[in-house]
Order: sequence, then structure tokens, then C-alpha cells
Amino acid sequence: MQHVYICGAKSLAAYGGFETFVYKLTEYHQHHKNIKYHIACKANGSGCMDENKLAGVRKINDLEFEFHNAHCFKISVPDIGSAVAIYYDIQALKFCCRHIRENKIGHPVVYILACRIGPFMRHFQREIHRLGGRVYVNPDGHEFQRACWRKVIRWYWKKSEQLMVKHADLLVCDSLNIQKYIEKEYRQYKPKTTFIAYGSDTAISSLADNDMKFTNWLEEKGVSVNQYYMCCGRFVPENSFEIMIREFMQSSSVKDFVIITTDNKKFLEELNRKLGFKKDKRIKFAGTVYDQELLKKIRENAYGYFHGHTVGGTNPSLLEALGSTKLNLLVDVGFNREVAGDAALYWSKEDGSLAELIDKADKMNNNKIEEYGRKAEQRIKKNYSWELIAGKYEKIFCVKKR
Repeated sequence: MQHVYICGAKSLAAYGGFETFVYKLTEYHQHHKNIKYHIACKANGSGCMDENKLAGVRKINDLEFEFHNAHCFKISVPDIGSAVAIYYDIQALKFCCRHIRENKIGHPVVYILACRIGPFMRHFQREIHRLGGRVYVNPDGHEFQRACWRKVIRWYWKKSEQLMVKHADLLVCDSLNIQKYIEKEYRQYKPKTTFIAYGSDTAISSLADNDMKFTNWLEEKGVSVNQYYMCCGRFVPENSFEIMIREFMQSSSVKDFVIITTDNKKFLEELNRKLGFKKDKRIKFAGTVYDQELLKKIRENAYGYFHGHTVGGTNPSLLEALGSTKLNLLVDVGFNREVAGDAALYWSKEDGSLAELIDKADKMNNNKIEEYGRKAEQRIKKNYSWELIAGKYEKIFCVKKR
């Protein structure tokens, strides 16, 4: 039995790339006879795990449960601001080491998502090696470039990334662009890397067109089938919300722009002061949608999807959009080009670029839209199916240690 410990995701089945990843990986491997997952989750604070929202959970105690046949353990965190992510990862790794030692787990793999604990990485690598294990790291995207961080925190993320790369046995990059960056930026450490993207699927939503979940959502938000553009993702500056809203307001579109996102009142008011979007009835903030079948139905019935993520690797919300929405309008960065290729339209951050593209998209004939939809679906099936991704992880987790 190969035991795999995964640290870094806040929970299962919530917004965020890592949260989606651990949910789907455990789902696809839940009947695997030779892999047992142990997943760290946050017990409290922003993005914490609420297993009561999931079907099929088996409670072990107040801080442990089983889901998808994975052993999930919850880590309580103090309210210490931006340092909470570092604290969370350290405590999760301590739990992993203790669990490995107490249960005499042989040849474990400890997979750390994101590069937040660089200064402590040498210690944990030594400890895990003493226990006979291997340390894998997913470097994620360029965390140090996120606009939400102060200068000193950006410096820390960059330094932390360096030390995580130095003390990892394997770097699992979810983007070829990230893999090339890691190999070039840290070539002095001769990092061992591999590329495994995030996954998605092209199955249609289980909800019928007249399902009340969907029709009630349409009525509540005041939108109609095929008469809205949409975007979905965390409500943070680096996801280009300011540009998307400003450009949509400048466009001539008679359709709506539905924004499905997390709550961030400070950022919302800041954007309204800049843009005055509350005066534009086409701009509709729709809150969160955690029901995956409903969210897929909303994507399927959108006229088009905007993707403005500029930091990170292969973004799950982009893959899901390509699998469900025919017309995708993406900000032109290397990560997005790598994923979508010629199956999408691209816009720059320059004033007027997206507005012009929206007006062009509004006039596109159905045959052209269907063609983009077919291309998008084929890219997901060929390169990003969860079955394919889960298979690749099986190979790197179950490789015998020499």
C-alpha cells in the first residue's frame, strides 16, 4: 500500500485549484487498491473544511473523517493574518510525520501544494527521509507576483519558493511554463521536475433545462439562457476583475455579465469607486455557486466565458469553462495560451482590447461559435481529462524507491 499525504489545500470541493485537485484525485482513486490518501484540511478560518456539506462522509472524530476513502484530518489555525497559511502547512506536516511514525507507514510520499514554508523545508525533508519517505512539491504559480501581497510578503514568497525547490525530491509542475521557469530560475539546484496538469471533464450537467435549481437561479439573477457572459473565480485583483468589468461597461453588448465569485466587500467597494459599475444593470454579482452540477449548467448556458487569471499555472476554472462553454475569451498570458491554444479568443490588458473583442463575439455566427466549442472540448479530452491526470499521479506516487 502506498500512503500519500497531501498538504496545502484548505478543503475539498471548494473554490481554488488545489481544493478542486484533491477532491477529484481522491474521487478517481477512491477504489484504488494500492493508494491510501491522507488529506490536510483547515478546521477553521477562511476557506475551512465543512464536511457536513459532503455526501458519503464517515466521521472518525471531531478533527478526522473519511471521504472518497481518503483519511482527512483537520488542522486548527489561529487568527494571525497572512502568516496563517505558513502555520497551517507546518502543523499539517507535523501531523503527517507523527502519523507516519506512530502507524509505522513504510515509504510514504508527502506532497506539499505551493511554496509557503521554504525556511522550514530542510527540516521537514530530513525528517521525512528519516521516516523512509519522499517529498514532492507543487510549486503552483508565481505567488510572489500576486497584487494582494505587500512588498515584504512578496519577498518572502520568492525566497520560500527557492528553498522549497532546493529541498524537494520532485517538483510536480501543473504548467509547462512553470516547469521551464523552475528549471531555468533554479538550475543551480538541478531540480528534478515533471509536468502533470490539472484535470477537467466534458460531461454535461446532470440538471435538465427545466430543473428548478437552474431556472430559479436564472430568475433570481435576472438573466436568460445564452444571453449572458460570465466568469468564475476568487475575487482578487490578479484575476483581472477591474479590467473585465471596465471593458464590459465600455462594450456595446446588450447581454449581461454574471460574476460568480467569493465575498470581498473591501475590493468590491474599491472597484465601484473606480468604475461605478453599480449603475450598469448588465453587471451582476451572483455570489458563489458550490453545487457543481448547477455551476456546470450555468457555464453550459452562457453565451461566453471570460477568464482573467494572470498568476498561476493550469487553472481549474479555465479547464471547466473549456469543457462546458463554447466561446471563451481569455487574457493573453502564457498559461492560458498553453491550455486553450486556438480553441479560444484572446484579449490584452490594454484599454479597449476586451471591449472590442466582446463586440466582435456578439456578432459571431453560430457555426463559428460551435467550431470553437468543438475545439475546446477536444483539448480537454486529449490533454486534461481527470482520468488521464489521475493516471499520471498514480505513476509518480507508486514508483518504487531505488
